[in-house]
Amino acid sequence: MADNPTRIIYGRRRGKALRAGRRDLLERLLPQLQISPDDYGDGALNPLDLFNGAVRAVWLEIGFGAGEHLAAMAKAHPDVGFIGCEPFINGVARLLVDVDALELKNVRIVVDDAGLLLDRLAPASIGMAFLLFPDPWPKRRHNRRRFIGPKNIAAMARVLTAGAHWRMATDHMDYCRWMLDHMTGTVGAPQYEWLARRPGNWRNRPEDWPATRYEAKGIDAGRPPAFLTFRRKTS
Repeated sequence: MADNPTRIIYGRRRGKALRAGRRDLLERLLPQLQISPDDYGDGALNPLDLFNGAVRAVWLEIGFGAGEHLAAMAKAHPDVGFIGCEPFINGVARLLVDVDALELKNVRIVVDDAGLLLDRLAPASIGMAFLLFPDPWPKRRHNRRRFIGPKNIAAMARVLTAGAHWRMATDHMDYCRWMLDHMTGTVGAPQYEWLARRPGNWRNRPEDWPATRYEAKGIDAGRPPAFLTFRRKTS
């Protein structure tokens, strides 16, 4: 395995104390679903193997928050495996509530930085990806902490299948411009194509895109969200 420098995870790892039921889920259910990227060499993990061949494709959500989008998508697509990355343990516990209640068998979890997983995934092994309402790190000196940047964009291009969609959402307009600049604009990522053809394509959430509490919170605060979909080019 190639040497990897220690990654810095910005933001909280834990919040308020968990209720007994959620602590129980972390002890009982999480070990069955958790993926440890360090168990795999660089580019060695075929995510289909995590689901014992029971799924046709694997989709990835980066920073799933409370997990409501991931759980809704997993329920709607039982023939797809879902990997969710989230270092905030309270969010992981909240997702486990839905996984348990809905008896979802097609969810796996990385309780760590998504970059660790991207390094380990085999090329062209992810059929769709989601980055929904990530921390915008609005202060200019913190912009480098944003997930969208040259390194992660290139890593995602490596692991996405040709033609795969990468969905992003944000209610922070500076980050929206940052996303567009880095994916298609002044910085540019030639591996991707933005699929919007008219304003409604990015101002309105598609019907097959489950809502999240972060979206509702932003709307209530007067911050309308943007919904961006990029396609991994086939050449």
